Amino acid sequence: MKALNPIVISGREVLPLVEGGKGISVSNGESSGAWAAAGGVGTFSGVNADARDMRGEVIPQTYQGRTRRERHEELIAFAIGGAVHQARVAWETAGAQGRIHMNILWEMAAAERILNAVLEGAKGLIHGVTCGAGMPYRIAEISARYGVHYYPIISSARAFRALWKRAYHRFQEWLGAVVYEDPWLAGGHNGLSNAEDPLKPESPLPRIVELRRQMNEFGLQKTPIIMAGGVWYLREWEDFLDNPDVGPVAFQFGTRPLLTQESPISPAWKKRLLTLQSGDVLLHRFSPTGFYSSAVRNDFLNELDERSHRQVAFTATPVGEHTEAFPVGARGRLVYLTSPDKAHAEAWVAQGFVEALRTPDSTLIFVTPARAEQIHRDQIDCMGCLSACQFSNWAQNEEGSTGKKADPRSFCIQKTLQDISHGADVENQLMFAGHNAYRFAEDPFYSNGFVPTVRQLVMRLQTGD
Repeated sequence: MKALNPIVISGREVLPLVEGGKGISVSNGESSGAWAAAGGVGTFSGVNADARDMRGEVIPQTYQGRTRRERHEELIAFAIGGAVHQARVAWETAGAQGRIHMNILWEMAAAERILNAVLEGAKGLIHGVTCGAGMPYRIAEISARYGVHYYPIISSARAFRALWKRAYHRFQEWLGAVVYEDPWLAGGHNGLSNAEDPLKPESPLPRIVELRRQMNEFGLQKTPIIMAGGVWYLREWEDFLDNPDVGPVAFQFGTRPLLTQESPISPAWKKRLLTLQSGDVLLHRFSPTGFYSSAVRNDFLNELDERSHRQVAFTATPVGEHTEAFPVGARGRLVYLTSPDKAHAEAWVAQGFVEALRTPDSTLIFVTPARAEQIHRDQIDCMGCLSACQFSNWAQNEEGSTGKKADPRSFCIQKTLQDISHGADVENQLMFAGHNAYRFAEDPFYSNGFVPTVRQLVMRLQTGD
């Protein structure tokens, strides 16, 4: 493999190896600090990160507020305290080596408030901020205010152009790199646009060449691109190294750092990763964010898929082919279905899916009474973790609502990500992973269930494997 040369990121020469930020408590101070100590760029998640008490125990994120807005404020306080704590742990663990970055989601609740408070509370401990899930126009201004580099996560040259034209051109000196995240291969939420087919993946090289061409037009020839999504063996990416059409480049790893000794995920989660096969990671659109996302196909995702398939369109009055009356709810209010759909609905009811829940799209989904109760409880308990949530209809505005009906086809993402991060149940919770996760079972590095330290993994990556 070609030589893997150091690269300047956030003001220091480091290995071109970046730990992906991932979600709630899945990359923390221990894992990111270890990655930086090995000479790369460690990234801890600033999304509702864990804080610990004087005994070192995780402080449970339980909510006392009676209203969504009260719980929303509690969530913000948890997020700030947790992220500052993880920044300190990462700094201490890194031992002044490498670089420490924090990852946030622009569409998470109160992203600007949280980012300002964390950068103020952790001055000098964080060298860069990576940010995706939306169009983070203000990330440049906020980062520059604290003398921190910013790293927008984008999936197309068109998206970066919009960000540059609107905001980034005013803060060019603090643009550390542009993270290109492959929307077909990356784990978690993906940046697929309406113009792109989720079933027809495109090669990342031409898309990155287009991004570099766009960046060069803006005078960013020396600004690195960080390739994220689908990176496993670096020898498979040799075409990117010393390629003038790509320019300076680094590689981000999201899935492989999950299976390290410093990774905070549960032993059950690590064990499950070693059993995955090709096709076990599903690109789906059940997320309450409205974005596509990739996760391991398990009982949790299968139930969502089945729930969505038990679905029929209805009208409030007889219209066209919707002539068959069907009673809904405890009061038996009539809606109207087509004749074939009524037959489907009656069959589902006979199977025990007796609760018909309305969606914002004038459809009904059919679930068991227990599932209906859980959906309603989760919607009621919403703490406003997103700027706008399709599942609960919370929105970060004066009304506290999207103005649409809550969508029972989705789920509470805060609840399931907290549960999988702090428990052993990997079948009934959302388990994010990249589409290459099946390679754990094929890669000889992990034979006999071997789980490396972060340093061992970073050394392995440098060999091309």
